[in-house]
Amino acid sequence: MLKHITIEIDRGTPARTSSETVELTIDGNRVKVPKGTSLMRAASDAGIQVPKLCATDSLEPFGSCRLCLVEIDGRKGTPASCTTPVEAGMVVHTQTPKLQKLRKGVMELYISDHPLDCLTCSANGNCELQDMAGVTGLRNVRYGVGGAVVDGVAGDHHCDAKQDESNPYFTYDASKCIVCNRCVRACEETQGTFALTISGRGFESRVSPGQDQPFMDSECVSCGACVEACPTATLQEKSIIELGQPEHSAITTCAYCGVGCGFKAEMKGNTVVRMVPWKDGKANEGHSCVKGRFAWGYATHKDRITKPMIRAKITDPWREVSWDEAIGYAAGEFKRIQAKHGKDSVGGITSSRCTNEEVYLVQKLIRAAFGTNNVDTCARVCHSPTGYGMGQTFGTSAGTQTFKSVEQADVIMVIGANPTDAHPVFASRMKRRLREGAKLIVVDPRRIELVETPHVRADHHLALKPGTNVAMITALAHVVATEGLVNEAYVAERCDMKSFNEWRAFVSRPENSPEAFEAVTGVPADEVRKAARLFASGPNSAIYYGLGVTEHAQGSTMVIGIANLAMACGMVGREGVGVNPLRGQNNVQGSCDMGSFPHELPGYRHIGDTTVRAQFEAHWGVEISPEPGLRIPNMFEAALGGSFLGLYCQGEDIVQSDPNTQHVSAALSAMECIVVQDIFLNETAKYAHVLLPGSSFLEKDGTFTNAERRISRVRQVMPPLAGLGDWEVTMKLANALGYPMHYNHPEEIMQEIAELTPSFQGVSFEKIDRLGSVQWPCNEETEDAGTATMHVDHFVRGKGKFFNTQYIPSDEKITRRFPLLLTTGRILSQYNVGAQTRRTPNNQWHDEDLLEIHPHDALDRGVKAGDWVGISSRAGQTVMRAQISERMQPGVVYTTFHFPESGANVITTDSSDWATNCPEYKVTAVQVVPVTQPSDWQKGYEAFDRQQMGLLRQGQASEVVGK
Repeated sequence: MLKHITIEIDRGTPARTSSETVELTIDGNRVKVPKGTSLMRAASDAGIQVPKLCATDSLEPFGSCRLCLVEIDGRKGTPASCTTPVEAGMVVHTQTPKLQKLRKGVMELYISDHPLDCLTCSANGNCELQDMAGVTGLRNVRYGVGGAVVDGVAGDHHCDAKQDESNPYFTYDASKCIVCNRCVRACEETQGTFALTISGRGFESRVSPGQDQPFMDSECVSCGACVEACPTATLQEKSIIELGQPEHSAITTCAYCGVGCGFKAEMKGNTVVRMVPWKDGKANEGHSCVKGRFAWGYATHKDRITKPMIRAKITDPWREVSWDEAIGYAAGEFKRIQAKHGKDSVGGITSSRCTNEEVYLVQKLIRAAFGTNNVDTCARVCHSPTGYGMGQTFGTSAGTQTFKSVEQADVIMVIGANPTDAHPVFASRMKRRLREGAKLIVVDPRRIELVETPHVRADHHLALKPGTNVAMITALAHVVATEGLVNEAYVAERCDMKSFNEWRAFVSRPENSPEAFEAVTGVPADEVRKAARLFASGPNSAIYYGLGVTEHAQGSTMVIGIANLAMACGMVGREGVGVNPLRGQNNVQGSCDMGSFPHELPGYRHIGDTTVRAQFEAHWGVEISPEPGLRIPNMFEAALGGSFLGLYCQGEDIVQSDPNTQHVSAALSAMECIVVQDIFLNETAKYAHVLLPGSSFLEKDGTFTNAERRISRVRQVMPPLAGLGDWEVTMKLANALGYPMHYNHPEEIMQEIAELTPSFQGVSFEKIDRLGSVQWPCNEETEDAGTATMHVDHFVRGKGKFFNTQYIPSDEKITRRFPLLLTTGRILSQYNVGAQTRRTPNNQWHDEDLLEIHPHDALDRGVKAGDWVGISSRAGQTVMRAQISERMQPGVVYTTFHFPESGANVITTDSSDWATNCPEYKVTAVQVVPVTQPSDWQKGYEAFDRQQMGLLRQGQASEVVGK
């Protein structure tokens, strides 16, 4: 009797989205699947596994390996099941004597050109070639194996092909390649880099990086997609070769950028063998970048701080002590300072690299144990304008869409972001949509990779001058308002008409036209008009922006301008549209959600709201001050003024990451007790009096929240090297200060967060474990998994509100003394201040910060590629090596800030956003000249660094952690 099987539509396969179904029979099973499904997929869904080598569920069908052959009643031949679509009434056979013979013959040819090391191969137990040899029943090979002589004849083979060991993370062993094309297709379809190709023809075919280059010399970005796709040991992690196959695994979340990729940490005992991108991770769907995939070795680096240390002055040697003594000393110092100078003389900084639960505890400690609202976070220096701008216009300060939403976009506008370097997994998804035909508008002073990459070219690159964002967004709005491009029906239904009418009158003024702003932005008016028309026409247009929007004196104004434009064109509240900030660090969104700002409690509720404050007071058992506390810049000023003397800094390096390094250093030097909790002796820790060991993401249990509001689990795969998790350290400090905190597990902290925060009301570890992730708001008013798309029927604030965006030129203007504008950013291989990536082989790609300068500007100054150049601003001076680059426009220079010795933030100024104090990193007037020696700052840095490292070594135990 025929079994009847109904197959649900696979949400992850575009070809299977048809509502029309087809019924057929496979190996006696009646199967019903969506039209367009391949025979292989239909069989798989029916529980029938067809042998395969070139096919994988993450790539398009290819049909080259000839193993997935099937027979179909009434048809000649044996078609490949991966490329043959189902048809109604088909009767398909996947296992017949004829097919068995054909498959065994195919496998025999594969194995005959394969080395004789199958039993000792590092892929043993995880090799599809071995598996398929077993499936087909192959036991003997008539043609010889590994170049063996058969009947006196040595057949042609590739068994002596050379290995490519150039990449620090994986090896390419061409002798084991079966030319299945999976690596090439993964590079094209999944990553979108097109770095691999098949060179040669017939028997001479082979995988080639670039133009027959080693992997490290090619355009390969080491995302690992090729390694993941390879069915043999041709492309394999060096960690597998060294450690062998893993024995167990745990699902966790990457601790780098705000994409929040899911990973499967594969282990041997407590040792990580490799990190494999999780196919069910909603943010990455099985893809990864070089950082998340490979650069996790810092977690066991020899530089890890694993013992608490204290010292009375920063010129004293560190003294290694017990946890209890370190915590007791820190608590005693904070009590002493507060007793003498008042409760507001101390404060804390939360970390965007720590979990939601850890961040929540730190802000709770500051408010409940310290009794002050002097708490801030690194989001202050990156995305605080996002919180303000989107909060004012939409009513909530978070991205409106999922990352997957970009697959429905017809027009994509990227403003002040470089996704291929800073958010590479999302960039790959975006590039895939662009290759399918979506249009692209890039607004950036620099010619970023997205402007022109393989098979992707921006339709419009608005290469504006740094600092003129608001002029640009207002000019775009002018075109929309004056050319009849406003979505009148959407605005009438969804927006506050009074504010809209005022906004339309404002942007329609002649002085806000592209022509009027052309001299300001440097972008031809006609190009601006074309870009505005393209965006407004959609039909689905999405905006993605980064720190090139927020890190400006008018950062908040620019975010408001972006929201205005999206609302006016009706581009908020459905798939394929929206306003989407690309968050920089793994838990920037979460650190903001958890109440890390001095004026807001968790859930973005103002500290002055009596009702809200009463809820927290009742739960925490203390009275909370109704007055907002100090922001980070205010803490520095108060320290220099003598009224702020104690700081608890968890997982944040303000000396390297905040602007005007000399100012920050002076403020820290003026404090009496700085407690730093981190995994390394970072630049800030060199000014500390108490050093508390932190834990890496591999040692954590809790949750991260990514840029799409997705809350994902972080699972501990190895015990904390220092013995305590970060949440336990904060809890101990609170208890020592006299405020009781008692939690047995981070899950209990999340339960408290859910109880006190409406948007997290439905969040729990149990739900995340069951669903994989959830997105806030997640409560009784939403679906079980929360909210994928925000503002669907109405904005959180009710009616969307428009605000006028008057352009105000930055105080940072070019002068005869400082004729160039410096802007800053990131690079693919390094991350933020580099504390993690600098302690991995990622340094082989980028081992110093460089100054990119246009050839004309370099020629004017007599600067050649690789020359040392001095960069001076009104804040300070530093020295870097020059990189001549036509990515820059004349008059603009660019650098990264991943290496402390480069002093990138020595030259950035204290100019900041008018609403949030977010520093204006993206606009600094500078001069560049050839030099022959380091700057005075760098000389001082090197001496101070040597002193502090010496004092650390005096206090450290002799044992070395890891390798």
